[in-house]
Amino acid sequence: MTDAEKLKMVKAMTGETDEDTLSTYLSIAGNKVCRRAYPFDPTVTAVPDQYAHIQVEIAVYLLNKRGAEGQTTHSENGIFRSYEDGDVPPTLLRDIVPFAAVMGG
Repeated sequence: MTDAEKLKMVKAMTGETDEDTLSTYLSIAGNKVCRRAYPFDPTVTAVPDQYAHIQVEIAVYLLNKRGAEGQTTHSENGIFRSYEDGDVPPTLLRDIVPFAAVMGG
């Protein structure tokens, strides 16, 4: 999936139109995906294509909780909010399989 396709998806899912904002959140989400997929190799910065949709979902999640980061509960006028985690919920990260290799000796 191209970066333009990712931007289009996030825009459609959130209603956000500022491309700088969208790119920033996609970059943050991509970093989280890469750190999860390659926990021992910080040089990997390109999101593997099989995780492109997860990157989009994480970006959307982060955009949608702006202004309420880390919120654990909130109730007001019949609206109730609670977040699974202060960061990206484990349910969004569970499909990312960490890459591992055997080291020779």
